Amino acid sequence: MSRSTAAGLLAIALLGNAPVPATAQQFSADLVARKDETSTALGTLRVSQQKARIEAKALPDGFFLIDAGRPAAYFVRPGARVFMEARQSSPLTQMFVPVDPGDPCRQWQAIAQLAAPVDPATWHCQREGAEAISGRDTDVYRVTAPAGAGFVAWIDRERRFPVQIKTADGTLIAADHIRDEPQPAQSFKIPAGLRKFDPQALIRRIQQSDVWVEPPASQ
Repeated sequence: MSRSTAAGLLAIALLGNAPVPATAQQFSADLVARKDETSTALGTLRVSQQKARIEAKALPDGFFLIDAGRPAAYFVRPGARVFMEARQSSPLTQMFVPVDPGDPCRQWQAIAQLAAPVDPATWHCQREGAEAISGRDTDVYRVTAPAGAGFVAWIDRERRFPVQIKTADGTLIAADHIRDEPQPAQSFKIPAGLRKFDPQALIRRIQQSDVWVEPPASQ
């Protein structure tokens, strides 16, 4: 065997044994809520790496984009040519987030911080065990948060994503009919030409105008 051939085989062997970084699979699914024997279609979900796109039926004029790597969460309205920070516009953006199965609490807390300031004294996250869902292994985590914002999540270890959520009021939200398939990269990008809309800036502008009437001071 020549030296070049031996070197090539050695390189292949080394590459074969090299650790491969774990990343979220690309998939799409339907989001369905179930409570008291009633099922409600909430919308659709797309996931690619650390990004997720949620199209909620309650907000048909736009879609949510979540980037757990930055972190960031936006509501995009292509028809109005604007996008804005999601904040508290939908609890789905704070629960269905790409996570690290070894430490999902970090991503959930970072996304929750985008919606509203998180008090470490009242926000908690811990693992509660493991459970098989539809024949797949999941880790069960409980997030405790004020104002009923807590939830229980079942994380698919391979997909690195919560495939089932139970909210504080007992509603079970599941990613149904999961389809492991490549996702278009443009689905996770804000379309070109859209401007960022800042509701707080609009409120400040109105307050500085002649139409603003200062509310009376409380007695």
